Amino acid sequence: MKTICLYFQVHQPWRLKKYRFFNMGTDHNYLDDMQNRSILQKVARQCYLPMNALLLNLIREHKGQFRCSFSITGTAIEQFRAYAPEVLESFKELAATGCVEFLAETYSHSLASMASPEDFQEQVKMHTAVLKKEFGVKPTAFRNTELIYSDTIGEMVAAMGFRTMLAEGAKHILGWKSSNYVYANAIDQKLRLLLRNYKLSDDIAFRFSNQGWDQYPLTASKYVDWLNSEETPGEVINLFMDYETFGEHQKADTGIFDFMKALPQAALDSKQLEFATVSEASKKYQPVSVLHCPHVMSWADEERDITAWLGNELQNEAFAKLYAQKEKVEALKNPDFDYVWSFLQTSDHFYYMATKWLSDGDVHSYFNPYDSAYEAFINYMNVLSDFINELDLALEAKPAKKAAAPRKTTTTRKTTTRKTTKKTEA
Repeated sequence: MKTICLYFQVHQPWRLKKYRFFNMGTDHNYLDDMQNRSILQKVARQCYLPMNALLLNLIREHKGQFRCSFSITGTAIEQFRAYAPEVLESFKELAATGCVEFLAETYSHSLASMASPEDFQEQVKMHTAVLKKEFGVKPTAFRNTELIYSDTIGEMVAAMGFRTMLAEGAKHILGWKSSNYVYANAIDQKLRLLLRNYKLSDDIAFRFSNQGWDQYPLTASKYVDWLNSEETPGEVINLFMDYETFGEHQKADTGIFDFMKALPQAALDSKQLEFATVSEASKKYQPVSVLHCPHVMSWADEERDITAWLGNELQNEAFAKLYAQKEKVEALKNPDFDYVWSFLQTSDHFYYMATKWLSDGDVHSYFNPYDSAYEAFINYMNVLSDFINELDLALEAKPAKKAAAPRKTTTTRKTTTRKTTKKTEA
């Protein structure tokens, strides 16, 4: 009997509006409200609502034998509240079944684990708090942004109290070993690791609708045969992918929903496969080995490293300048500045600045609202520069009087703990 561990990543960034040099000092509304709303509502129609309804039916139909896991970023939850509350309710319905696990991650889908252990821990605390508030759960498993992992990052995650973490089954780390087993962190062996089977995951996430693929069309029965095959040895097959695979990246007319609807029945009928959440799979199997990962890896691009976000001078300059403001933000202790600081950390901003080519470049272009990496860099740096100016002004004013709240960054933000219907400063 092999275990299928299905995990879905749900994330939507707050997208910045076109912000020019001449906006600085006068315009402190950084977010593109219209674009954020339209994209979120489109993805809700095409993916979140139909897929959540499908999963709920599968759980009921199979009386709890079908199980899966999610991590939903704080920025995605904020947008659900503001633009599509029915999506949030549908996730709560899934949570109520007891067959869906919600994993912790960084609140704003940030690269904090690469910059600041303190910020990393704070973002994880924020995220666990919002999961408790919305879904009534306290996560025990962790998924870092974009599956970013190293021995040291795993040690930090274990120190926060988590006992399971997701990572990429990268060839350059595994060598001859298989991703289809549970492993342990090299520094704190109490932390168990589930590694993504990237080939079987990408068969669904990327190759499903590719008519030039030699395995097209992919059916549930064919896929189950692969899972049961001797060429797929192991104990737990980890299928990790973006949730937007269903209906957004792979459109409904490709048959992706029909495939997912048929998969659980085909797997259970084989009598050789079962489904489990991340924590259930981690508890069921003992680690077969320690995984040594001294250098940081991720699930992105051919290199499976962090060059998708920190691979060129533009990205590194923006990243360094952002985190140079950390002490100022902490000194100010203003929730509105904290909010802007949080969404400026979202990894997507740095992803847009990538200068990759060939197949990796195609993937980056698909997710990029900018025409070039340089345009993304200039836009981000203009926003960041204005934020820094406002931050410095607030700090200068602090000894004389309480720092003024930053100007509001979006006219429709209903996502903070404060009232958001009135204008504020950023």
